[in-house]
Amino acid sequence: MTTSVSGGVIAASQTASGPPVLILHGGPGWSDYTASLAAELEDAFCVIRFQQRGLEPSTTSGPFGIEQHVADAIAVLDAAGADRAYVIGHSWGGHLAMHLAARHQDRLLGLVVVDPLGAVPDGGLSDLGRILAERMSPEQAAQAQELQERSQAGEATIEDALAGLALIWPGYFAAPDKAPPMPPLRLSPECFEGTFASIRTHFEHKTLERSLPALTIPAVFVLGAASPIPPQHGVASAALIPGARYIIEADCGHFPWLERPGIVRRALDGIQAASPSG
Repeated sequence: MTTSVSGGVIAASQTASGPPVLILHGGPGWSDYTASLAAELEDAFCVIRFQQRGLEPSTTSGPFGIEQHVADAIAVLDAAGADRAYVIGHSWGGHLAMHLAARHQDRLLGLVVVDPLGAVPDGGLSDLGRILAERMSPEQAAQAQELQERSQAGEATIEDALAGLALIWPGYFAAPDKAPPMPPLRLSPECFEGTFASIRTHFEHKTLERSLPALTIPAVFVLGAASPIPPQHGVASAALIPGARYIIEADCGHFPWLERPGIVRRALDGIQAASPSG
């Protein structure tokens, strides 16, 4: 299905039946990689997924601010006929999920935030960059530095960006030498840069710090103990939401459902049981 939004359309899909669950993939400016997560849920939930703006088949144009990403998610819920839904957000998608809840908690049944960019500045960004660099070999670090220099000189291509991502990909996992292959991702540098400009502005304004304490929906954070975004950033974010819980999974990195299949599903089952409609 598609839904009209500012600048074009958002392409989405939904499964047949059950309580609605909206999945927000990470990035920003990445293609959707959540099929394996969705597969864990489809026996009991109506799973709604969409390609965030920046990449086809959704619109490739901006604006790429937080406000537009939130509006896109609401448009998808409307197109799916979901008055209210559980929301699962991963990484940047977890950060977006918190903004969605802050602005439209009346549309949410509950929130599962999976190893997110945190709500409290800088959300773990500096730790993320440092830890991913530490987890590379000297040879990989040299290649990454060369790609970074090309980017800073304005000479980098999409292929260069993907090559750089492939270098750091194993570092997202608790055991980099056993990391699964990187999925066939596509990237939008324009979406990445535009969205992060908006993220930084909202950090400066303390948007989430000021608004999350007003939430009344059930929420749980699923955090990897060995994630390159250290779990204290997720714990600090959970502390802003009254009654929110967090789970820190040992020997687990940034993609918990890949290293611990079923952990996100169990978290969703838990907040479904805790929600008024559960």
